[in-house]
Amino acid sequence: MFRFAHIYLFYLGAIIPILVVFFILFLFWKKRTLAKYGEWNVIRQLMPDYSVGKSILKFALMVVALLSLIIALADPQTGSRLEKVKRKGIDLMICLDVSNSMLAQDIKPNRLERAKQSIIRLIDNLEGDRLGIIVFAGKAYTQLPITTDYAAAKMFISSINTGLVPTQGTAIAEAIEVAANGFGESKHNKAIIVITDGEDHEGNVLEQAEAAVKKNIAIYTIGMGLPEGTPIPVYSGDIQTGYRKDRDGQTIMSKLDETLLQQIASVGKGMYVRATTTETGLNKIFDDISKIEKSEIEEKQFSDYEDRFQYFVALSLFLLILDLFVFERKTQWMKRFKPFDFDSQ
Repeated sequence: MFRFAHIYLFYLGAIIPILVVFFILFLFWKKRTLAKYGEWNVIRQLMPDYSVGKSILKFALMVVALLSLIIALADPQTGSRLEKVKRKGIDLMICLDVSNSMLAQDIKPNRLERAKQSIIRLIDNLEGDRLGIIVFAGKAYTQLPITTDYAAAKMFISSINTGLVPTQGTAIAEAIEVAANGFGESKHNKAIIVITDGEDHEGNVLEQAEAAVKKNIAIYTIGMGLPEGTPIPVYSGDIQTGYRKDRDGQTIMSKLDETLLQQIASVGKGMYVRATTTETGLNKIFDDISKIEKSEIEEKQFSDYEDRFQYFVALSLFLLILDLFVFERKTQWMKRFKPFDFDSQ
């Protein structure tokens, strides 16, 4: 397969027809100037060694050298054959709560940031596993479809914030449903990790957990926060302006609902872990998930492209050097080889 890495640089080729026009005008101007001194046939006899053909040849060499240099700048590349890569791993969906309560700071710097940091560290330990990201609050959305592109996963995780889902709430049931559907028709071993404080859940969570188990999907839960609760900060830009209050003006305390998350993990044939100020629990869960038999995953990937610009750079240099050795005087071989003797035609 062949491609150009910087195809837009071919616009530079627009200079070539301009140069051709200028060269033709230059030849006409030169001929008219010489004609002022007499008939052209007489002038040509006075300059028997001058060759218009050689001038055209030298110009042609420069044009081809310039074209070759433009091709080199566009960076022609070959390779990239579609290859099948087989690797062993499991399919993993992470459901991350992005509701406002995840801004609580009982786990530093806050629940959401700590969860994101842990997920990124988890990705560094993945080998061949496929990963997907679901974000949820009052609604659940796919942030990243299941993939082995770990660099993209880290980028998406870094951009997650509480503004991604405008509807407030904690729709764990919907998050599990979206995650389960996100696996598609995959026959690999599958697991869902739900990271949330479990507050104000919506929908029948346990029913969705049971439905996932019927699809051979294990569900793990991580509780973010402390049972005693903590206020939810309110921000104006990056500046904290106070704490969230209810209609009566009382500060809202966000408490971890451990009972619910334990039940989800139990029904989901997984494990529940409560995050602490020093450990989110993702490592414990991943260690348990790693015990799941990893199935062979076949993926199609492109091999790397190889640059071929050096050949065109070499051709351009060769033509420029050759141009230096071509003089505008007639040579004996051109006189003998009439098709190239433009001046006699």
